Amino acid sequence: MAKKRNEVVEDRIFNIVNITLLSLFTVIIFYPIWNIVVQSFSSLDALADSGLRIWPKEFSFESYKLVFNDETIWRSFIISVLKTVLGVLTHVFFTAMVAYGMSKSNIFGRNIYTALGIGTLFFSGGMIPTYLLIRSLGLLDSFWVYIIPSLFSYYDMIIMMNFFREIPDSMEEAAKMDGAGVWKIFLRIILPLSMPVLATIALFNGVFQWNDYMTAKLYISSEALYPIQMKLYEIIVQQEAANMQNVTASVVIPTTSQSVQLATIVIATIPIVMVYPFLQKYFMSGIMIGAVKE
Repeated sequence: MAKKRNEVVEDRIFNIVNITLLSLFTVIIFYPIWNIVVQSFSSLDALADSGLRIWPKEFSFESYKLVFNDETIWRSFIISVLKTVLGVLTHVFFTAMVAYGMSKSNIFGRNIYTALGIGTLFFSGGMIPTYLLIRSLGLLDSFWVYIIPSLFSYYDMIIMMNFFREIPDSMEEAAKMDGAGVWKIFLRIILPLSMPVLATIALFNGVFQWNDYMTAKLYISSEALYPIQMKLYEIIVQQEAANMQNVTASVVIPTTSQSVQLATIVIATIPIVMVYPFLQKYFMSGIMIGAVKE
């Protein structure tokens, strides 16, 4: 009895400490995000007063009106949506095709393909050779620079390949006996059964595509093709430049660019936050099933 009581007390102490630490960790992560949202709903005059807030000071939609009235931000938002949706669909489909082929042990040259693929995980050509390759392909200042270089990922292929290996061969053999070809088996059987891993890879690639601004910074010079993250980067750079000029001239720092920056951050975050709950149920199952080999 005494031993059981000690175990109960130890469990309670562990739970209290665990909940306390996790709650503190949650607050540390969540509050900076909440502070950005709060300040984005504060008036332009209230933004001049720096500091952390729990609730908006002088509640106002001025920042969002400035963002919604800016046609360039709307255009950048549309570019981000298009490149994310198209990039995810093409990336998942092309990576799944390669993974399905590589999941077959009798494929010709499989060991060579595996060795070459593993090499890409450790070595890359570097920024300058990659830029020269993009230029030679005619992808500079093109929307397709967001899509074509991201069609395939060997790391994602490994996850998918291990998942496909878990699908019983008897299902494919039965489909072949009914006259189904490779493409029909892949599209009608393999892909529908692989929704957990497909959703997981889609989430990975979708977050990358939505948050990516370096591609636009390196390969895009036309503002008409800027995604929302690149537009946000420009706003931040302009604000920092204006702040430096104001400090040098000893004048009051304007808050207009800061308000647009905060509102743009909130708007740019909303789509990912809305999509994540729908894919979360597939997330853990896709990772675990695709990564564990019994």
